[in-house]
Amino acid sequence: MREGRQTDASGDIAGLWPRAAFPGPRSIRGIQLGTACGPVALLGGCSGVLDPQGPVGAGEKLILLDALAIMLAIVVPVIVATLAFAWWFRASNSRARYLPDWEFSGRVELVVWSVPALVIMFLGGLAWVSSHDLDPAKPLPAGPVPPVQVEVVSLDWKWLFIYPDQGVASVNELVVPVGAPLHLRLTSGSVMTAFFVPQLGSMIYTMNGMVTQLNLRADHPGSYPGLASHFSGDGFSGMRFQTEAVTPAAFTAWVAAAKSAGPTLDRPGYVELSRQSQDVAPFTYRGAAPGLFEQIAAQQLPPGPGPQGGGSSPAATPVKAP
Repeated sequence: MREGRQTDASGDIAGLWPRAAFPGPRSIRGIQLGTACGPVALLGGCSGVLDPQGPVGAGEKLILLDALAIMLAIVVPVIVATLAFAWWFRASNSRARYLPDWEFSGRVELVVWSVPALVIMFLGGLAWVSSHDLDPAKPLPAGPVPPVQVEVVSLDWKWLFIYPDQGVASVNELVVPVGAPLHLRLTSGSVMTAFFVPQLGSMIYTMNGMVTQLNLRADHPGSYPGLASHFSGDGFSGMRFQTEAVTPAAFTAWVAAAKSAGPTLDRPGYVELSRQSQDVAPFTYRGAAPGLFEQIAAQQLPPGPGPQGGGSSPAATPVKAP
């Protein structure tokens, strides 16, 4: 799944609709294009948080829908009452009672204060229960597929995934077996950012010198986009990765293929990888030095060098897989 499309000099979306579909000046075409894209934008969440592919994402979707229902239970009656009052107390309605000296009603006060209090109680209870049920550090129930440990390091501007049990690593590609509980330990080799796979759920921050934990599971095979959801510098917009949920047999085959080719991720290799680079193509390491993640988290390995020459980093260029 790709996020976004290329645009030409006039701002038309290349390959989505032909230019002839929006004739006329740029401003007119812009209005027509916006009208056509509106429903698409509203449905964009259908491939994200509203299309969960795991138990955590499904739980978060339920929270969104429950919260929406609770708030609409107040918003809709208020809108209807506003329109009804405006219609009933119109100037031409002689049956409407005019009470210029009215100042207090206990029943009105009861409704005005009790309804918001109930909304707060419902939303607060929903948040309290769900925050414990969906605690990122809470392990998911074990299933027929063995759990998979993944160590995640956010760098400038790419993601490093280390599989300690399998002894391999990958960059900008997270491959997981379907149905396996995933235990992710996350840190940052640079500035703070956030790890997020919308269809699996639970955005969580990564920070240098600290380790956060996240438990996820993909219940269906597919390719799910992941991203850095916290601004982290020049290459932030390209700091994306794909989460490939495959069958356990395909995951085993992927591990075997990764072990047969590619470089080894050791201290010098990590230092080289930590240099700023943008739009890095996914690649794998056939081996990863034991304890590398702990050394990064404990700052025994220095953070990335950051911008070279001060200010922005125009020298950060796309890097190809070794």
